[in-house]
Amino acid sequence: MTIVEIGKKAKDITGVLNILGSEKKNEGLKSAAKALLQGETEILAANETDVNKAVASGMSAGLVDRLKLTSERVRAMADGLLSVAALEDPVGEVLSMKVRPNGLTIGQKRVPLGVVGIIYEARPNVTADAFGLCFKSGNAVILKGGSDALASNIEIVRWLKKGLKDAGLPEDSIQLITDTDREVTRKFMSLREYVDVLIPRGGAGLIKAVVDNSTIPVIETGTGNCHIFVDDSADFDMALDIIFNAKTQRIGVCNACEALVIHRDIAPRFLPLLKERLSLKSVEIRADEEACSIVPDFVLASEEDWGTEYLDYILSLKVAGSVEEAIHHINRYNTGHSEAIITSNYDHAQKFLNEIDAAAVYVNASTRFTDGFEFGFGAEIGISTQKLHARGPMGLKELTTTKYIIYGNGQVRP
Repeated sequence: MTIVEIGKKAKDITGVLNILGSEKKNEGLKSAAKALLQGETEILAANETDVNKAVASGMSAGLVDRLKLTSERVRAMADGLLSVAALEDPVGEVLSMKVRPNGLTIGQKRVPLGVVGIIYEARPNVTADAFGLCFKSGNAVILKGGSDALASNIEIVRWLKKGLKDAGLPEDSIQLITDTDREVTRKFMSLREYVDVLIPRGGAGLIKAVVDNSTIPVIETGTGNCHIFVDDSADFDMALDIIFNAKTQRIGVCNACEALVIHRDIAPRFLPLLKERLSLKSVEIRADEEACSIVPDFVLASEEDWGTEYLDYILSLKVAGSVEEAIHHINRYNTGHSEAIITSNYDHAQKFLNEIDAAAVYVNASTRFTDGFEFGFGAEIGISTQKLHARGPMGLKELTTTKYIIYGNGQVRP
C-alpha cells in the first residue's frame, strides 16, 4: 500500500470516528486491550528479534531499554488503553455559549483534529498509547515507528486491529507505515492533503528533521535536558532520593534528570554524599571547576555538557551562588521540558515556579512524573515543549480542536 493510499484510508475513516459515540469508543479500547494480552507471546517474540538486532548493532543501554518489552510492559500498554477508556470523552464538550445583541447564539465545542500522524523512534509502547488517545479523541492515526522496532510495531498493530475488528469497529482507525525507506518518510511529511497534524517523538535529530521538512503543521515534542536545583535549605536525604530516582530509574526517557545545579553554600557537604549515592549506579558526573575542587573524582565539564541530553548514566553539575544564578543557568540550557527545585524556602520555591521557562516545574519532586499517566491522562501522545496549542503531557483534550457553532432565527448581516 502506498503512502497516499494510507492517507486516503485515514481521511475516509475520520467521518466515522467523528460521530462515534463514547460507548462505542470505549468498547473498542477495551477490546484492543484484551487483544494485546491475547497476543503477548507473539508481541514479545517479535520484540526479542528487534532487541537482539539492536544489541548486535551496538545500540546504547538507554535506547535498548526504551525498545525492550516485557510481560509487565505489555500489561501496562493494555492497562493504559483501559485507563483511557475510563476517562471522560472530550469530543462534543461545549466550552462556551452566549447570545449576541442581534439574537445569534454563538458557542464553541471540542472536535477531533482529524488525521494525526506520528513519527517516533524505537519505543513500541508509543504504538499502543498513540492509538488509544487518538481513537478516544475521535482521530485516525498513522504511525511511522523507527526501523529498530519494526517487528514489535507490526505485531502490536496487528493485535490492536484485531481488537477493533472484534468490537465491530473500523480497523483503519490505526495504520502503520512499514516501509523503512527514508523517501517514504519524506513523502509522509508532505501528505498535507490527508494528514492534519504531525507529531514527532524521539531525539533532537528526529524532531529537528520533522520540524524542518514537514509541510504538515507540527506539534513539537522536545528533548529533555531536565535540571534539578538543590537549594541551600534543601533536605539532603530528600534531595539524594529525588536525584537518584530522576537520574537512574530509567536513563533513556525524556523526563530523566540530565543536569544538576547545587547551591554553593551546601556544595562542600552535599557533593561527597551525592558522589557516594550515584556511584551505586556508576553515574559519571561532569562538573564545573568549583565542584571538581571539592570532589576530584568528578570529570571536568565542557561547555557542550550544559546543553546535552545524555540518555546515559551521565550528569552535568554546576555550582551556583544563588537561586537567581541557578534560574539563569537553567533557562539558558534547558529544553523547556521539566525542571525541579529541592528547597525548604517558600519564597525560593515560588520564584523558581514563576521564573523557570518549562512545560513542567516541580518543587521537591522528581522530574520523572512528567508523564501522561502520572498526570491522570491515562497515557500521553508526547510531551510538548512548544507554547502553541499544547504544552506539557498531551492527553485527550490536546488531541482536539474547537469549532464555533452558531444558532440563528433568520438573521442577515446589515
